[in-house]
Amino acid sequence: MSESGPQPFKHLAVPPQDVFKPDLFKDQVVFVTGGGSGICYKIAETLMRFGAKVAIVGRKADRLRAAAEQLERDTGSKAIATPGDVRKIETIEEAVKQTIDVYGKIDHVICGAAGNFLAPMMGLSSNAFRAVVEIDLIGTYNTVRSTMEHVKKNHGNYIHISATLHYSGLPWQAAPSAAKAGVDALSNVIAVELGPFGVRSNCIAPGLINGTEGADRLVPEGRDEFVSGFTPVQRIGEKDDIANAVIFLLSPAASWISGQILVVDGGSTHFRGPMLPYPDSVLDPVAFKSLMPGSKL
Repeated sequence: MSESGPQPFKHLAVPPQDVFKPDLFKDQVVFVTGGGSGICYKIAETLMRFGAKVAIVGRKADRLRAAAEQLERDTGSKAIATPGDVRKIETIEEAVKQTIDVYGKIDHVICGAAGNFLAPMMGLSSNAFRAVVEIDLIGTYNTVRSTMEHVKKNHGNYIHISATLHYSGLPWQAAPSAAKAGVDALSNVIAVELGPFGVRSNCIAPGLINGTEGADRLVPEGRDEFVSGFTPVQRIGEKDDIANAVIFLLSPAASWISGQILVVDGGSTHFRGPMLPYPDSVLDPVAFKSLMPGSKL
């Protein structure tokens, strides 16, 4: 596009503090799997800035404790580290027990633990496929099963961090596509079964988010130009964008929204770009890497 011609408008990411009232989640307790890093760390931090107390769950205890301490320093609210592996329900049950021992309740749950192997099906072992499904799908079920009595008691919410991978066939993403499709379906059942108890369940499906492993591995150099080529909103997503969506769905403003999938991707689902070159990524997986200079595939 010529610099002298019309230029696309870019919507900027808005900090949650500029939108919602400060004490929106005062004294509410949120259980966050995957909360030690990435998008779910930002979600935990943001909820704390609005008065929530959080329990973050992850496999690496030392890293988790450091994350909880940092969250407290940054927000002035309370965070506890509750180590657990979502693939092993007994460890999640123990994390729930620790949360109840400290806070006395759980109001809301963010199911955000996730795994991924970027590989074509011919290079993806059965064990690797199973590992992703166990973390993403079985881990979500284990988390819901371990927390539902507490969430029912407080008429709370489940938010599942899903994806847009399975909306079309995306090469090299068989495992997470299948797993996240299962998460979406599971959320619908949760919404129906627990709705009469005052519980809502929704999914958030992020697009490409800045500062995540997925973005760092997939997006080549010249990120802004690359992303604007297939994102109508003309920018890459930020973690604040996902945090804003979580706050909305947990808030009373969404009290009649359940069993839904909120896609937060700047409109890119409707304009699929060349995230993985096709058919080169399928026909010659080794050679196609040269088509994405700067990526870490």
